[in-house]
Amino acid sequence: MTGDLIFAVPKGRILAEALPVMARAGIEPEPAFADEGSRALMFATNVPGLSIIRVRAFDAATFVAHGAADLGIAGNDVLGEFGFSEIYAPVDLGIGRCRLSVAEPAEMAAGDDPRSWSHVRVATKYPNLTSAHFAARGVQAECVKLNGAMELAPKLGLASRIVDLVSSGRTLQENGLVEVEVIESVSSRLIVNRAAFKTKAAQLAPLIERFRTVVANAA
Repeated sequence: MTGDLIFAVPKGRILAEALPVMARAGIEPEPAFADEGSRALMFATNVPGLSIIRVRAFDAATFVAHGAADLGIAGNDVLGEFGFSEIYAPVDLGIGRCRLSVAEPAEMAAGDDPRSWSHVRVATKYPNLTSAHFAARGVQAECVKLNGAMELAPKLGLASRIVDLVSSGRTLQENGLVEVEVIESVSSRLIVNRAAFKTKAAQLAPLIERFRTVVANAA
């Protein structure tokens, strides 16, 4: 229906943190939304004219950038990787905190100095961010694009290092890897389609302000 809003929310790790923030902003999805076993992808909310879609974390920004969704939640890692000019990110929600880091096998790190690198081969889901980071340091980066199981790359000889999101570091540790460099800190942002913000300002502006207030009160 013309005028209705679509809100793209990532499933997985971010979802559990996003739900309380949304609730404090006055947005409550129908109960099935929190059930990740449900095969439904679009859900109603208590806000008239606002529906929610549950998508992959990397896809939330794509839905918003192309206007399939009006607003959403996405990490600054995703925003930096794709560089969508169509997206406005007005609020840092302060959830999904982690870091994008370079990691390598512990035995390699024991005698390694990242400052001496001139060329690296890395497996990553973030080839654009990774290349830009190393280019700024004068390091040539050869990126092998993977969408998961990054930690296997050094073990199987695909790439000696990886660039991936790190939270507790437990997954790295269990796979014999250690962080050797942090590329950037990551958190999730409220994102809005720029065109929608102009054409649906009367609906979007109050929602954005609700999230701003939630974040301000949590500070």
